[in-house]
Amino acid sequence: MFVVYGIQFSFGTFVGDVVADTGWSETRLQLIFAIYIGLYSALSAVSGWLTDRWGPRPIVATGSVLLTSGYLLWATSNSLTVVALGMGIVAPLGMSCSWVPCNATVVRWFVVRRGLATAIATSGGSLANIVVPPVAALLVNAYGWRVAIVSMSIFGGACMLLSSFILERDPETVGQLPDGPQMSPMHPVEESLSGVSPAEAWRSVTYWQIFGMYALTFLAVFIPFIHGVQFAQSLGASLQTASTVISAIGIGGLVGRLTMGPVSDRIGRKTAVTLALGIETASFVGMACSNGLWLLYPSAAAFGFAYGGGVVVFPPLVADLFGRAHAGAIVGRIFATAGTMAAIGPYIAQLLHDALGDYRWAFLLSGLANGCALLLATRLPRVAAHH
Repeated sequence: MFVVYGIQFSFGTFVGDVVADTGWSETRLQLIFAIYIGLYSALSAVSGWLTDRWGPRPIVATGSVLLTSGYLLWATSNSLTVVALGMGIVAPLGMSCSWVPCNATVVRWFVVRRGLATAIATSGGSLANIVVPPVAALLVNAYGWRVAIVSMSIFGGACMLLSSFILERDPETVGQLPDGPQMSPMHPVEESLSGVSPAEAWRSVTYWQIFGMYALTFLAVFIPFIHGVQFAQSLGASLQTASTVISAIGIGGLVGRLTMGPVSDRIGRKTAVTLALGIETASFVGMACSNGLWLLYPSAAAFGFAYGGGVVVFPPLVADLFGRAHAGAIVGRIFATAGTMAAIGPYIAQLLHDALGDYRWAFLLSGLANGCALLLATRLPRVAAHH
């Protein structure tokens, strides 16, 4: 999670120098990135199903090669068509083999402390937001954007490949059982791996409530990551200083993941996700009202806390409601359909900026979308909390 999301969320750090060096349109680059987000989200349905079938190891290993190859095509090409091939097709194929396979594996291994386990596993993504964009900015300033992307993509791909070797499909595969007092050697494997099928889940109202909730919040979720640096620069910050806005999101996200995950084990997933969406709604309003870094930084940190907390509850919420047996396929299907909305948000924000000269309208619309997601969250069925 650390390496793949660190590179992804450094896009906003790279894009200014890419445009200045190549003369490519920033709007076209944002469109390619939107395609990247949309395709890797859509393909997560496939990677989730394959993880249920074959386990995470071959899926994540294959993804590491594809993700690295896609970024290398971008960094070494002078053709926008080749960049579109690398970042619009190859890289998203690889990225789809990260979040869903890893989180589907975690929720198979844990029951009682599912929220805590998912929080720890996904905290690398938020830690990456703190560390990687400033490092990316240093590399760009020192060596140029091409060297920065090449070095980061090779390092990230190698880490992803090495991590794949230690992943196991579920505890039953190695003769163990998931955590929790209700799981004992007296219980058959079939019982511990119970759950509804993806088709049964798809026909339920709850499935579509979760889909609608995450579709609305994912619509806005990449806007601060992609446009936060440029917005901070419009307020007078240098590139190096502006890149720390992403770090503020990362700090908030790390705290949000490590807090909301275990807290959701105690207060329930519904309460936790409702709280997260409420904070996220307020954070976008704060960004829209920012006229200086004094308000942008805390708003970005609050967004990170809410985003991190809301996302970390997603796989445990699905596993609680639909069971462990097909968690990868169900999480992947929701992520694929709802997550494609994340591809639209940054591009719409760029179009609004081009038309109105400001990102504030995009932040306000993001707050409205999260407010609607909050209403859907209040209608979810309540699952008993684990104590």
